[in-house]
Amino acid sequence: MSRLSDPRVPRGPGPRALLLLLLLCPCSVFTISFHLPVNSRKCLREEIHKDLLVTGEYEITDQSGGAGGLRTHLKITDSAGHILYSKEDATKGKFAFTTEDYDMFEACFESKGTGRTPDQLVILDMKHGVEAKNYEEIAKVEKLKPLEVELRRLEDLSESIVNDFAYMKKREEEMRDTNESTNTRVLYFSIFSMFCLIGLATWQVFYLRRFFKAKKLIE
Repeated sequence: MSRLSDPRVPRGPGPRALLLLLLLCPCSVFTISFHLPVNSRKCLREEIHKDLLVTGEYEITDQSGGAGGLRTHLKITDSAGHILYSKEDATKGKFAFTTEDYDMFEACFESKGTGRTPDQLVILDMKHGVEAKNYEEIAKVEKLKPLEVELRRLEDLSESIVNDFAYMKKREEEMRDTNESTNTRVLYFSIFSMFCLIGLATWQVFYLRRFFKAKKLIE
Protein backbone atom coordinates (compact mmCIF):
# COMPACT_ATOMS: atom_id res chain seq x y z
CA MET A 1 0.00 0.00 0.00
CA SER A 2 1.45 3.31 -1.06
CA ARG A 3 1.73 6.16 1.43
CA LEU A 4 0.14 9.46 0.52
CA SER A 5 1.87 12.69 1.48
CA ASP A 6 0.05 14.91 3.92
CA PRO A 7 -0.91 18.20 2.16
CA ARG A 8 -0.61 20.02 5.45
CA VAL A 9 3.13 19.32 5.70
CA PRO A 10 5.10 22.12 3.92
CA ARG A 11 7.50 20.91 1.32
CA GLY A 12 10.93 22.37 0.81
CA PRO A 13 11.85 24.17 -2.38
CA GLY A 14 12.37 21.91 -5.35
CA PRO A 15 15.74 21.43 -7.07
CA ARG A 16 14.66 23.56 -10.03
CA ALA A 17 13.79 26.48 -7.75
CA LEU A 18 17.10 26.15 -5.93
CA LEU A 19 19.02 26.06 -9.22
CA LEU A 20 17.14 29.10 -10.51
CA LEU A 21 17.89 31.08 -7.34
CA LEU A 22 21.56 30.16 -7.47
CA LEU A 23 21.83 31.18 -11.14
CA LEU A 24 20.08 34.52 -10.61
CA CYS A 25 21.75 35.30 -7.30
CA PRO A 26 23.91 38.46 -7.36
CA CYS A 27 26.11 37.06 -4.59
CA SER A 28 29.70 36.33 -5.46
CA VAL A 29 32.79 34.52 -4.27
CA PHE A 30 36.06 35.98 -5.49
CA THR A 31 39.29 34.06 -4.89
CA ILE A 32 42.58 34.88 -6.55
CA SER A 33 46.28 34.33 -5.98
CA PHE A 34 49.17 36.15 -7.62
CA HIS A 35 52.84 37.00 -7.14
CA LEU A 36 53.76 40.50 -6.00
CA PRO A 37 57.29 41.66 -6.93
CA VAL A 38 59.24 43.86 -4.54
CA ASN A 39 58.56 47.61 -4.81
CA SER A 40 55.47 47.07 -6.92
CA ARG A 41 51.72 47.68 -6.59
CA LYS A 42 48.82 45.59 -7.80
CA CYS A 43 45.13 46.47 -7.51
CA LEU A 44 41.98 44.41 -7.95
CA ARG A 45 38.66 46.08 -8.78
CA GLU A 46 35.10 44.83 -8.56
CA GLU A 47 31.66 46.40 -8.83
CA ILE A 48 29.42 45.62 -5.85
CA HIS A 49 25.78 46.47 -5.28
CA LYS A 50 24.37 48.67 -2.54
CA ASP A 51 23.81 47.51 1.06
CA LEU A 52 25.80 44.29 0.72
CA LEU A 53 28.05 42.75 3.31
CA VAL A 54 31.57 42.19 2.01
CA THR A 55 33.99 39.92 3.83
CA GLY A 56 37.46 38.83 2.89
CA GLU A 57 40.54 36.94 3.99
CA TYR A 58 44.07 37.50 2.78
CA GLU A 59 47.40 35.82 3.28
CA ILE A 60 50.76 37.12 2.10
CA THR A 61 53.60 34.63 2.07
CA ASP A 62 57.08 36.11 2.40
CA GLN A 63 59.37 33.77 0.46
CA SER A 64 62.48 35.80 1.20
CA GLY A 65 62.85 34.52 4.76
CA GLY A 66 62.70 38.05 6.19
CA ALA A 67 65.54 39.39 4.05
CA GLY A 68 65.43 42.90 2.62
CA GLY A 69 62.95 44.25 5.16
CA LEU A 70 60.05 43.34 2.88
CA ARG A 71 56.74 44.91 3.94
CA THR A 72 53.33 44.87 2.26
CA HIS A 73 50.56 47.43 2.65
CA LEU A 74 46.92 46.55 1.96
CA LYS A 75 44.31 49.23 1.34
CA ILE A 76 40.68 48.90 0.22
CA THR A 77 38.94 52.01 -1.11
CA ASP A 78 35.86 53.01 -3.10
CA SER A 79 35.73 55.16 -6.23
CA ALA A 80 35.67 58.34 -4.12
CA GLY A 81 38.92 57.38 -2.36
CA HIS A 82 37.33 56.59 1.01
CA ILE A 83 39.43 54.07 2.90
CA LEU A 84 37.34 51.07 3.99
CA TYR A 85 40.23 48.97 5.27
CA SER A 86 43.93 49.60 5.68
CA LYS A 87 46.72 47.46 7.09
CA GLU A 88 50.41 48.22 7.29
CA ASP A 89 52.84 45.30 7.18
CA ALA A 90 49.99 42.96 6.26
CA THR A 91 50.68 39.23 6.44
CA LYS A 92 47.39 37.50 7.23
CA GLY A 93 44.00 38.74 8.32
CA LYS A 94 40.32 39.36 7.69
CA PHE A 95 38.21 42.39 6.83
CA ALA A 96 34.53 43.20 6.52
CA PHE A 97 32.44 46.21 5.52
CA THR A 98 28.97 47.03 4.20
CA THR A 99 28.56 48.94 0.96
CA GLU A 100 26.58 52.17 1.12
CA ASP A 101 26.02 52.50 -2.63
CA TYR A 102 26.60 50.67 -5.89
CA ASP A 103 30.24 51.42 -6.58
CA MET A 104 33.59 50.19 -7.83
CA PHE A 105 35.76 48.95 -4.98
CA GLU A 106 39.51 48.52 -5.19
CA ALA A 107 41.88 46.37 -3.13
CA CYS A 108 45.53 47.36 -3.55
CA PHE A 109 48.63 45.50 -2.38
CA GLU A 110 51.88 47.48 -2.31
CA SER A 111 55.23 45.86 -1.58
CA LYS A 112 58.26 47.77 -0.31
CA GLY A 113 61.74 46.44 0.34
CA THR A 114 65.39 46.55 -0.60
CA GLY A 115 67.67 44.25 -2.52
CA ARG A 116 66.77 41.33 -4.70
CA THR A 117 64.11 39.29 -2.96
CA PRO A 118 61.70 36.68 -4.31
CA ASP A 119 58.17 37.68 -5.18
CA GLN A 120 55.53 37.46 -2.47
CA LEU A 121 52.58 35.12 -2.91
CA VAL A 122 49.27 36.87 -2.24
CA ILE A 123 46.03 34.95 -1.73
CA LEU A 124 42.81 36.94 -1.53
CA ASP A 125 39.37 35.46 -0.87
CA MET A 126 36.45 37.91 -1.05
CA LYS A 127 32.75 37.19 -0.60
CA HIS A 128 29.75 39.46 -0.79
CA GLY A 129 26.01 39.08 -0.65
CA VAL A 130 24.52 35.90 0.76
CA GLU A 131 27.84 34.06 0.58
CA ALA A 132 29.37 36.54 3.03
CA LYS A 133 26.86 35.72 5.78
CA ASN A 134 27.74 33.13 8.40
CA TYR A 135 24.56 31.09 8.65
CA GLU A 136 26.11 28.75 11.18
CA GLU A 137 26.48 31.64 13.63
CA ILE A 138 22.96 32.82 12.82
CA ALA A 139 21.62 29.34 13.54
CA LYS A 140 23.42 29.23 16.89
CA VAL A 141 22.25 32.67 17.98
CA GLU A 142 18.63 32.23 16.89
CA LYS A 143 18.55 28.48 17.59
CA LEU A 144 17.34 27.59 14.12
CA LYS A 145 16.87 24.11 12.72
CA PRO A 146 18.69 23.09 9.52
CA LEU A 147 15.54 23.49 7.45
CA GLU A 148 14.91 26.92 8.93
CA VAL A 149 18.50 27.94 8.14
CA GLU A 150 18.06 26.84 4.53
CA LEU A 151 14.78 28.75 4.29
CA ARG A 152 16.50 31.84 5.74
CA ARG A 153 19.22 31.50 3.12
CA LEU A 154 16.64 31.15 0.33
CA GLU A 155 14.83 34.18 1.69
CA ASP A 156 18.04 36.20 1.52
CA LEU A 157 18.68 34.88 -1.98
CA SER A 158 15.23 35.92 -3.20
CA GLU A 159 15.60 39.35 -1.60
CA SER A 160 18.96 39.82 -3.32
CA ILE A 161 17.43 38.83 -6.66
CA VAL A 162 14.54 41.27 -6.21
CA ASN A 163 16.97 44.06 -5.37
CA ASP A 164 19.10 43.17 -8.37
CA PHE A 165 16.12 43.29 -10.74
CA ALA A 166 15.01 46.60 -9.20
CA TYR A 167 18.47 48.04 -9.83
CA MET A 168 18.48 46.78 -13.43
CA LYS A 169 15.03 48.32 -13.96
CA LYS A 170 16.25 51.62 -12.59
CA ARG A 171 19.32 51.53 -14.83
CA GLU A 172 17.11 50.72 -17.81
CA GLU A 173 14.90 53.73 -17.07
CA GLU A 174 17.94 55.98 -16.74
CA MET A 175 19.36 54.72 -20.04
CA ARG A 176 16.00 55.18 -21.75
CA ASP A 177 15.73 58.75 -20.45
CA THR A 178 19.28 59.43 -21.63
CA ASN A 179 18.53 58.02 -25.08
CA GLU A 180 15.35 60.08 -25.39
CA SER A 181 17.16 63.23 -24.28
CA THR A 182 19.99 62.54 -26.75
CA ASN A 183 17.55 61.92 -29.59
CA THR A 184 15.74 65.19 -28.82
CA ARG A 185 18.99 67.14 -28.81
CA VAL A 186 20.08 65.52 -32.09
CA LEU A 187 16.73 66.44 -33.64
CA TYR A 188 17.01 70.08 -32.55
CA PHE A 189 20.61 70.22 -33.74
CA SER A 190 19.59 68.77 -37.13
CA ILE A 191 16.83 71.36 -37.51
CA PHE A 192 19.23 74.15 -36.53
CA SER A 193 21.85 72.87 -39.00
CA MET A 194 19.23 72.71 -41.77
CA PHE A 195 18.18 76.32 -41.21
CA CYS A 196 21.84 77.37 -41.13
CA LEU A 197 22.48 75.64 -44.46
CA ILE A 198 19.37 77.19 -46.01
CA GLY A 199 20.41 80.63 -44.76
CA LEU A 200 23.97 80.15 -46.06
CA ALA A 201 22.71 79.00 -49.48
CA THR A 202 20.35 82.00 -49.70
CA TRP A 203 23.18 84.39 -48.77
CA GLN A 204 25.44 82.84 -51.41
CA VAL A 205 22.76 83.27 -54.10
CA PHE A 206 22.26 86.97 -53.32
CA TYR A 207 26.02 87.56 -52.99
CA LEU A 208 26.77 85.94 -56.35
CA ARG A 209 23.89 87.84 -57.94
CA ARG A 210 25.31 91.18 -56.75
CA PHE A 211 28.80 90.14 -57.83
CA PHE A 212 27.71 89.25 -61.34
CA LYS A 213 25.69 92.46 -61.59
CA ALA A 214 28.73 94.45 -60.49
CA LYS A 215 30.78 92.76 -63.26
CA LYS A 216 27.91 93.41 -65.67
CA LEU A 217 27.72 89.74 -66.50
CA ILE A 218 23.97 89.66 -65.85
CA GLU A 219 21.29 92.35 -65.90
